[in-house]
Amino acid sequence: MTVTLDDLRRRLSAPAPATRFDDPATLTRRRRVVAIFLVLGAVILGVSLSSDPGDSSFYPLTIALAAIWIVGGLLSGPIRLGRFGIRAESTTGRSSTIGAATLGTAIGLLVGAAFMIGALITREIPVLSDLVTQVLDLGDRGSIIAVTVITLGNGLAEEVFFRGGVYSAAQNHHPVLVSTVLYTLVTLASGNPMLGVAAVILGAVCAVLRRCTDGVLAPICTHVVWGVVVLFGFPPIFG
Repeated sequence: MTVTLDDLRRRLSAPAPATRFDDPATLTRRRRVVAIFLVLGAVILGVSLSSDPGDSSFYPLTIALAAIWIVGGLLSGPIRLGRFGIRAESTTGRSSTIGAATLGTAIGLLVGAAFMIGALITREIPVLSDLVTQVLDLGDRGSIIAVTVITLGNGLAEEVFFRGGVYSAAQNHHPVLVSTVLYTLVTLASGNPMLGVAAVILGAVCAVLRRCTDGVLAPICTHVVWGVVVLFGFPPIFG
């Protein structure tokens, strides 16, 4: 069976076949839980990213933030991994889960590459370069291994909450837009507009992946791969 670019484009631009929706009772509970944990997460994020480099509270705050997103997402209701296949008949079974992971990884590399190009431009603009450097200073707070694990763990947790809980909570009200806007607003609690810009781009891409796979696996892979690219690719550019 021949797979064309048009086949891929159609699958990426449409909801996954047999997309599942919450029943009314589950949807009501999900929305209540999401609202509570959105506020909690925004507060913790604002404190953790606004503290000074070297602050001893960095590790506990970022771990607490990941816990909030994970717990909030899981408490809100069912979180599905999702599936992806080019053809409708290939969207069930183990191969479709592998397809979702493969898609997410490939998109993560593409988005990471786009951010690297953007970084080369941004470093030539002092005001923007300073904002990025403020974020990168977080990586100087301790062991690079610990910072990497915490950063990527938070990426995974954010996807469980925003592309899992939040997306499903908005299932009848433009979930791609709603989940992206809320993700951006919460990220802006850090006070750094460059993180807000990153949240718009990454949030929109991950939300589209959530829609076309009906799950969080592809967005998680994209977010984690993007995080690795930025974490290790940006410091040499802005150093």
